[in-house]
Formats: sequence, structure tokens, C-alpha cells
Amino acid sequence: MAVNEYVNVEVTKIVSNDAFEFPLNHAMATAWILANFKGDNLKIFDMRKTSSLCDFSVIATAQNVTQARAMVDEISNNLKIQGASILSYEGYESADWILLDTGDVIIHVFTGPARDVYDLDLVFAKNKQVKIPDEFYFGKPTTVVAEKPDLKGYF
Repeated sequence: MAVNEYVNVEVTKIVSNDAFEFPLNHAMATAWILANFKGDNLKIFDMRKTSSLCDFSVIATAQNVTQARAMVDEISNNLKIQGASILSYEGYESADWILLDTGDVIIHVFTGPARDVYDLDLVFAKNKQVKIPDEFYFGKPTTVVAEKPDLKGYF
């Protein structure tokens, strides 16, 4: 699969950003990809104090299985370029819940109904949530106050 050059450049910026140490940089890069692929209800949980499986878990909701697969493909390709190994890749065929395990970061991409059924948000609730920067979100509306035009005499 061809790598999207724009995504690769942005992911490289995030991974090399000194504000995010490893493996948080991979979790943040994952969140950026999910946000720019219009994933919903994105969350990063800091699992370092409660889990020996991973340091961070990233959860997102896709609108459909095609979107879920596209997200996971893009994450997988870009994290491999950044030196991550993909240890496990589960649920890709049904795509209701795709789990991508890089060792330090586990990514969960759900469709809406599956996320409600498995409710990992509740399972991970005791863990600290990491703030995802607003600028990571695609098409994040900016606060611009436009003057209302004077419509007197328009009609």
C-alpha cells in the first residue's frame, strides 16, 4: 500500500516532537491519524501504572468498517516507518473492533455499536486520560466572529 506523503510528514513531526517522549509520541501520532480520518470519540489512556500489556491505549470510533480498516491501515503503515513493530493485528476481517498492538501502544478502532457493547471506556476509566491537542483534529472550527451584515433594505 502506498504511503500518503502528507500523513507521513505530519506523523514524523509528531514522533520527533520533544514534547512527546516515546511511546507517547506513537500514541499521539495514532490520535492525529484517527482524528484526520474523522474518527469519533478519540481517547488516549495512560496505562503505565495499571497494565503490563502496554503503556498507552488509544480508542476511536469509526462510522463504518471501511473507515475502520482505512484508519488501521494508515496507522500501521506510518508506525512501521517510524520504527514500531506490529505485534498483533486482530479483527480486521469483521472490522467491528480492530485491535492493533505495537507493544507499547494498543490501538482499538470500533464501529459505534461494538464500542457500546465492549465499553472499554468504562474498563479503562481508572486510568488517566491524555489530552489530545485540538490542532490534531481535521477541520476543527476556529472561533471567528463575523459581523452580521445589515439586511435593512435587502428585501
